[in-house]
Amino acid sequence: MTGAGRAPLSPARSWWAIFIFMIALMFNYLDRQLMTLLITPIKADFGIGDTEVGLLIGFAFVLFYVLAGIPIARFIDRGPRKWIVASAIAFWSLMTAACGLARNFPQLLAARMLVGVGESCNAPGTYSMTSDIFPRERLARPMSIIGIGTVAGSGMALLVGGWLIGWLTDIGPQTFPLVGTLKPWQMTFVLVGAPGVLWALLLLATVPEPPRRESAGATAPSFTATTSYLWSRRSAFAPMFLANGIKAMLSFGVTVWSPVFFERKFGYAPGEPGPTLGIISLIVSPIGLVLGGWLAERMAAKGHKDANMRMVWLVTIPLIPVAVLFPLASQTWLAFALVGLSLFLGSMGSGPANAAIQAITPGRMRGTTTAIYIAIYNVIGYGLGPLVVGWFNDHVFGEQGIASSMVVLALVSGPLGLIFAWLSLKPYAREMVAAEARGD
Repeated sequence: MTGAGRAPLSPARSWWAIFIFMIALMFNYLDRQLMTLLITPIKADFGIGDTEVGLLIGFAFVLFYVLAGIPIARFIDRGPRKWIVASAIAFWSLMTAACGLARNFPQLLAARMLVGVGESCNAPGTYSMTSDIFPRERLARPMSIIGIGTVAGSGMALLVGGWLIGWLTDIGPQTFPLVGTLKPWQMTFVLVGAPGVLWALLLLATVPEPPRRESAGATAPSFTATTSYLWSRRSAFAPMFLANGIKAMLSFGVTVWSPVFFERKFGYAPGEPGPTLGIISLIVSPIGLVLGGWLAERMAAKGHKDANMRMVWLVTIPLIPVAVLFPLASQTWLAFALVGLSLFLGSMGSGPANAAIQAITPGRMRGTTTAIYIAIYNVIGYGLGPLVVGWFNDHVFGEQGIASSMVVLALVSGPLGLIFAWLSLKPYAREMVAAEARGD
């Protein structure tokens, strides 16, 4: 049932909303990944080491992303979601620009933390709205299309971000009223952050708040009630959360360390593999996202209640050997081809994985449930994936043994993700039947 007696959105307005959400996610990942290209000038200007850089890029961002995500999701389950999401887009964009105004490391660290706070609203809000725009049997495709924003943002950070940094470096530091002199890396943050504010205004002006699909008289449950609900259905939610988080370990381990891998194994200059990897990602990942969503919908149309998680399970099977072979490739072209195939297979399961969570979660619990899921996903995937490879580099194989470190990650995380995806199939199918009976 839809809430408040409002009619559902037309197909045109529904897909326009998905386009707006996709570009918002692109800005999300563009702002998030940009700092990885600016490490050298930031270290030089602020006199910081690799530990502080790791704090900026990973821990500080993820910590505040997780801490802010769950309480903000409570508002998403209760309030006007489009206003919350639009405000979050504007806020994280302004904080990205604020990174460029930082005059010392503590100021930059604070701005980076606040970027994480703003971005923590995006997935719970847009996924909740999407789940009320499309019926659950057709969720995989729009979720996959929104996911294109992830790869587009990461690719744009490598391509456009790299070009922008080069251009600003050529023109040198510039002096502006009120803010004073900004160096090229600072101007890069300001120029990349500003457009997100305009996109937030466009979302407010053109995307309506969709009526919530919920049972009659439903109200937002407490946080304790939501966690109790998830615990009572842990046979479905636990393996889903773990399967997707552990698979993310493999994905982030590959994407974060691939540039360094090509530099160390094949002799590329620092940053040189970036444009090639960016182009590969921009080509293969959107295809994989759309194809994975389409195949999951086809399976659902044939009566497979576990279609979304079945898709995650199926693509993990070939992903494991590809992820193992990629670091072992002895020729550059083959390594690039295998990393492309790895990105393609990984992206095929991304949309169905997100759709699976939304499809079986009651409407007024989706924001909080998504925030819990994203917290687990980021801690396991974004936190542990790159860390595992780095730890094995430092303590076992050495810097030149990065290929062995990446193989270990694939051999551990790949089979574990496959097992948990398989364990989720039957419980997930049961929860799909229950969700259809509830009608929310």
